[in-house]
Amino acid sequence: MNVIIWKKNKRETVKMLDRLLTFSKAQVSAFVGGIIDYLIMIFCTEVFHIHYTISIVIGGIIGAIVNFSVNKFWTFHSKEIPYVNSKWEQLVKFILVAINSIFLKSSGTFIVTTFLRLDYKISRIFIDLVVSLCINYTLQRYWVFKKKEKPRVPSNSTHII
Repeated sequence: MNVIIWKKNKRETVKMLDRLLTFSKAQVSAFVGGIIDYLIMIFCTEVFHIHYTISIVIGGIIGAIVNFSVNKFWTFHSKEIPYVNSKWEQLVKFILVAINSIFLKSSGTFIVTTFLRLDYKISRIFIDLVVSLCINYTLQRYWVFKKKEKPRVPSNSTHII
């Protein structure tokens, strides 16, 4: 009986570690895309004197391209488990997530900068964290790069009394 419980706990631990690894990889991907996005925003605003909300859109588009590529080929990639969506469906869904993300980041940064009178660079970091962690990761993992369910292996004992 202890062996059955141990095997079940081991499976759950492996599953949890796999999710943690995927989440960590997604954060690295978001960080890389985010740094590119952030630096382009500052460059466009400070060098070309483009309003920061427009610079967020420009940086967001380039950052999204980087983020999609990293997520597709590294973060959510798996040779064992295929995706539910085709690469074109993934691209369309990702574009919808990116448009939503850019809108939220641009408008959120504007609102925080205007009402709290913070520098746009600081407001942007705060808004980026909220949007990336609360919205983007969830949509990318469970909607854009959704994987097919693993076939379940029937166990010898299904109930422990």
